[in-house]
Amino acid sequence: MPQSDDERLVDLAARVEHEDPCFVHPLPEGPPARPRGYRRTGAWCALVLGVTMLAAGIVVPDGLLIAAGLVLAGIAVQLLDPNRDEHPVK
Repeated sequence: MPQSDDERLVDLAARVEHEDPCFVHPLPEGPPARPRGYRRTGAWCALVLGVTMLAAGIVVPDGLLIAAGLVLAGIAVQLLDPNRDEHPVK
C-alpha cells in the first residue's frame, strides 16, 4: 500500500528540520533563511580582509603582509565556489 502524500510531506519536513534547523524555524514568521550550503558571509568577509591585506602589503612594502593577503584571498575564493562539494579531491 503506497504512502499518502501527507505522510511523505511530514517525513520530508522532519528530514529538512533535522538537516538544517536554521532554515525551518523562521518559516512561520516569514521567508526562510538561506540553506546552509548558500551561506557565504564569512567567505566574503575573508575575501575583503585578504584583498585589504594584499593592498596594504603593496602600499607598505611588506612581503609577509602580501603573502598573508594572497593566502587568505585564495582560501576565501575557494570557499565561494558554489560547486565545491561536487569537485572530487585529488
